[in-house]
Amino acid sequence: MRFGVLQFPGSCDDRDAAHACGLVGEAVLLWHGDRDLKGADAIVIPGGFSYGDYLRAGAIARFSPVMESVIEFANDGGLVLGICNGFQVLTEAGLLPGALLPNVGLRFVCRQVDLEVVDGATAFTNLCADGEILSIPAKHQTGRYYAPDLDPDLVVLRYATGHCFNGSQDDIAGVRNARGNVFGLMPHPEHAVDPLTGSVDGLRIFESMAAHVGAAHVAL
Repeated sequence: MRFGVLQFPGSCDDRDAAHACGLVGEAVLLWHGDRDLKGADAIVIPGGFSYGDYLRAGAIARFSPVMESVIEFANDGGLVLGICNGFQVLTEAGLLPGALLPNVGLRFVCRQVDLEVVDGATAFTNLCADGEILSIPAKHQTGRYYAPDLDPDLVVLRYATGHCFNGSQDDIAGVRNARGNVFGLMPHPEHAVDPLTGSVDGLRIFESMAAHVGAAHVAL
């Protein structure tokens, strides 16, 4: 299982994402100016401030050369995970529905949050149970999810009661596309993969992706 982790100018969680991926498979870093995905089985778009968040968070990164390949990869059914800024990039690219707006408090917030697994049958949550609670840190200023016509079946994660600090619609923390191969969330699972951080719940996301890809390879 090979994960490709994107790097943009302004990415700050690419190394942590690569470390998390490396715990369950192989991780390779992919530079924003290159189109080669280096044989990755799954793509991770990490958090940070791609291109300085100029214009709008994720708006410039969406047009980078590497994203041309990621869009093609996703359209061919490849797994793509977007974390925080990566979620913003995916909505800007039209790979996920909705948009990420400034938090209701208009401030950057960093805190540990509880997430409820709404759908444990996705390629990204297949090792989780419906209703399970995951403890994962969140850190953002533009994380208020908004999609007025969203199909509720696309919701994968919600903030548990009392944990939605950003004002997201229906407490939504993560959504997938209709095909189920693209997933974005604002909290950071890559920061919850070691007991020293207080939680290893985030590892479930990466393990689920590896399990999905492994099962697909066996089926072939």
